[in-house]
Amino acid sequence: MKNSYLLLLLASFACAQTVVHFKSTTGFAKVHTPLYRLIPAGKVGPEIPQGETPASIACIYGVVPPTEGCPPTGSLIPTGGSGAIAVLEYGSNSTMQSDAALFSATFGLPAPNITEVCALGAGQCPYNDQTGWDVETALDVQWAHAMAPNARIYVVEFVNDPLGDGAETAAAQLVSVAGGGEVSNSWGYNGGESWCGEGACELEYDSYFVYPGVVFFASAGDHGAEPEYPSVSPGVVSAGGTYVVRNNKGLYKGTEECWAGSGGGESVYEPIPTYQNVISGIVGGFRGTPDLAADADPYSGVAVYNTTSCGGWCIIGGTSVASPVLAGIANAAGGFQSSTLDELAKVYGEYRNAKEYKADFHDVTVGYNGEPARKGWDYCTGVGTPRTEKAE
Repeated sequence: MKNSYLLLLLASFACAQTVVHFKSTTGFAKVHTPLYRLIPAGKVGPEIPQGETPASIACIYGVVPPTEGCPPTGSLIPTGGSGAIAVLEYGSNSTMQSDAALFSATFGLPAPNITEVCALGAGQCPYNDQTGWDVETALDVQWAHAMAPNARIYVVEFVNDPLGDGAETAAAQLVSVAGGGEVSNSWGYNGGESWCGEGACELEYDSYFVYPGVVFFASAGDHGAEPEYPSVSPGVVSAGGTYVVRNNKGLYKGTEECWAGSGGGESVYEPIPTYQNVISGIVGGFRGTPDLAADADPYSGVAVYNTTSCGGWCIIGGTSVASPVLAGIANAAGGFQSSTLDELAKVYGEYRNAKEYKADFHDVTVGYNGEPARKGWDYCTGVGTPRTEKAE
């Protein structure tokens, strides 16, 4: 079974492939998801999972002890996590619970502990089936759970706007009460930093991303080198994207490249936060994004099970992948930071120390998203991708 799965994976990626952009819809047109589906030519059907798996991604980023080549099957399954991770979604997906259960059973993960909350009050938010947000919901839940399978997952839903509806605040409160953890935002406002009007109006919203015991993550976007809110807020860990390079035998050799669509850039309005003083020579006096990165290119996308739009298994990419993956990795690492600012102070503190940087991060130096990947911090992958102590 393992060999046939790997051969199927290699065969699918050797053929012509199609990438489909999920044009997610919401009641508030400025909110979108950086979400893509890869459709391999000659695929055998949605009943067979293809793409990167929880075990292979955990292997690549050191969440588990390494298996040579980090194969999609045969690598170790993540077993960590505590506290909670909240994901924000537009509406409710009718098959979210059953899809997550099947995903977990397929990959040998424990059954997920999922609580669904509509931020507008009692009752259920409207269904998001076949809007693109149903795939986003499946992705966020399954991959936050995949990296931190013992963490409680909260799915906090909005109808109009995640901030105005109170979803961001509700998510932070739930995570805090559960003992601390992360909030993942796989969405952004259209219009870069002009989504809320003229001038520095976004600064008025930064307070939504400050809460004791909670670390906020957000996708950096999918329009290349330009900043996007809320990723550019100083209280958010901005998640850029990479392409995971495998050889012709399907084995990972420790190499990633900048994903061409990965968001990133220098803010026009957000002053440089203290934790980024170490990169002031690059970003000047303003906040730079992203901070970290993880797999996002649909051509090295992850397996997701979604009934309502995919009809089963599909391969998903975009920085919508990177945000829940990084949130899950942070959760699994334990020792929760007291805030995003503390988390990023730790990240950039390690970046400042050459020995710690080499030990804790993969420095991605190849690729281009409008800005080139380079040695050290860059506008595509930030300081790089995680490498925990278990990878050593």
